[in-house]
Amino acid sequence: MTDVRSSRPLALTMGDPAGIGGDITLMAWRRREENSPCFFVVDDPARLAVLAERLGFPSSVRAIDSPEQASSVFDSALPILPVPADLDKAATVVASIEIATGLVRDGRASALVTNPVHKETLYDAGFRYSGHTEFLAELAGLDHAPVMMLACQGLRVVPVTIHLSLADAIAALDAEAIVHCGRVVAAALVEDFAIRRPAIAVAALNPHAGEGGHMGREEIDVIRPAVARLAAEGIDVSGPLPADTLFHDRARARYDAALCMYHDQALIPLKTIDFSHGVNITLGLPFVRTSPDHGVAFDIAGSGRADPSSLIAALALANDMARRREAVRAAVA
Repeated sequence: MTDVRSSRPLALTMGDPAGIGGDITLMAWRRREENSPCFFVVDDPARLAVLAERLGFPSSVRAIDSPEQASSVFDSALPILPVPADLDKAATVVASIEIATGLVRDGRASALVTNPVHKETLYDAGFRYSGHTEFLAELAGLDHAPVMMLACQGLRVVPVTIHLSLADAIAALDAEAIVHCGRVVAAALVEDFAIRRPAIAVAALNPHAGEGGHMGREEIDVIRPAVARLAAEGIDVSGPLPADTLFHDRARARYDAALCMYHDQALIPLKTIDFSHGVNITLGLPFVRTSPDHGVAFDIAGSGRADPSSLIAALALANDMARRREAVRAAVA
């Protein structure tokens, strides 16, 4: 049987310790199959041991000293790389992200997968980033904004504007942002998804793509010029296309990813098509990063009712992307 695992383990962050990150991490390990990707979690071993007992998974966790030990442990227990024990809750969450990211950047883990965090908790402790993505961009030393992609079976979407009100998203939309997203997405589809000639669809902002300016001029003044610039660079791109006809089965067969103008324009079709298996991917980083596409779900944490499907999908996709990058590096070495 062909080994579908990356040669190095995936690094998984703990997420908010009061949320379902621990639950779905244990469940993802429990549901492993012969060729499931090997991963370790940066967390508190004692915390996860107590949680495993509560969920009915006794003796299923083991502390490790280094990522290199994960593969020898993974088949019999969930490998846990301990976080420092003398930190408060918010600092522990941040430390987990920093440690896991550092191990990926050092080449000791193949990719980063992040469990959900509760932003308000981090903000209250002085966290100055608007979210995971912005923090990872600084850890990676980027001088440009990463791009968020959401993916499920049969659809990849990229919101050009993300966590803004609709009014603010429209005001913030400009050609430069669309061009930046298009470039990053085109490169990622080749490098991380092995699509040799990717096709990108660009959604319109207004109904019926603005009706020639009668229902808004954003298509004429902003989106169409951006599409023209991307096409001039050799990217296979089409649009602006009316969003209400962009996501049915036949339409999705014509492109590999869709650039959407605001958050819900991207996430509503993805979550309608496959609510449980959506994966959040950060493009434009020097390493692979994925995350389950849901929040901390405080109300069901520790109950055994959390669904690990999105995390399992995030782990599998991170492993696939890491293997492709490893293959590219080996080919040019």
